Parts: sequence; C-alpha cells; structure tokens
Amino acid sequence: MKHFALGFLTAGLAAVLIATTTTAQNGNGPLTMEDYLEIRALIDQYPNVLDNCVGNGYRYADLYTDDGTFGVSSAWGEAKIWFRGREELARVGGGTTGCRPAPEKQSYHLTINPVITPAPGGAKAISTLVMITNDTDARGDVVHWQGGYEDTFEKTPAGWRFKSRVHVWPEIEWTDRPEDMPPRNLAEE
Repeated sequence: MKHFALGFLTAGLAAVLIATTTTAQNGNGPLTMEDYLEIRALIDQYPNVLDNCVGNGYRYADLYTDDGTFGVSSAWGEAKIWFRGREELARVGGGTTGCRPAPEKQSYHLTINPVITPAPGGAKAISTLVMITNDTDARGDVVHWQGGYEDTFEKTPAGWRFKSRVHVWPEIEWTDRPEDMPPRNLAEE
C-alpha cells in the first residue's frame, strides 16, 4: 500500500511539474524552482560583474536582453531610463575598450531579499541594495542602504536576463541625465 501511495504521489508531482514548467516557459504562469534559481543567480551575478568589471562592460551587457534598459527612480514604479541596448549598457558596466580605473576605496554592492514573482512575459522582482565600502575608520567599514532594484526578467535562449533594471533610491533626486549626478561624500553619511 505504501508503494502504491508513493507512486501515486510521485506521478501527481510529476504532472504538476510538467504543467508548471510549460506555463512558465510560455511566460503565462507560475515559475518553476529552476526558474527561481536561475533568476536568483542572475541577480547575484550582477554586483560581481559590475563591481569587478568582469569581461569589461560587455559581460555586464550580457546580463540583459538585447533591448534591455537600466533606469533610476526616487519612487517605486517611476523609472527614468538612462541606458538602452547593448552598447549603452556596456559603457555602464565598465567600458567597451577596458575597465574604468578602480576607485581608491573599493565598494561592493549586495542585492538582498529579492522577492521574485511571475509576470506577463516572464518574471519580476524587487530587492534591497546595500553597499559596503572598504574604508575602515572609527566607525568600521561603511555599510550604506542604497534603496533597491525593481526588475523585470525575460527568458531567452541563453537563459533568464534582465529586461529592465531600475535602481530605486528615495534619498536621491535623480535627474534625467546620469552625468548630472554629484559625487557622494561617504564621510558625511
């Protein structure tokens, strides 16, 4: 009897998995555990690639769909798109001919607590962003909350990619032009 029940349960779980996988691949239903893991791996790759200029800017651009965008916002759901497409994203990710010089005091981004959900055409997520600066002083190393990310994802033949990523940071009055942003003074924070 136990073997019959176990076989019945296994068959039922397999049917659910097949149905879930089919709808997730079509972008019209629940995500599979594999989808969640792949999306989380993409989120986790992002700061490593960005902070360490892995593969120049093109490795950063590879995290996005070909028509992907990066934007900023002071509030959730109100993006100002700064960069569109592979070439612009490659410049953001470190440069197209080499990496920008590393800052004197290296900083590392940590994307934490992502909430990943299915969405039409793929998936979406919100997460929290903190930054650690290698700048030990009387306060210790600087850890600073920098808002979070609002992401949309699309499954491509190469796997899950960012369709759009928006850095939401309510402390900042974002302009329409990235070059207008003033440099930060961490000593005052």
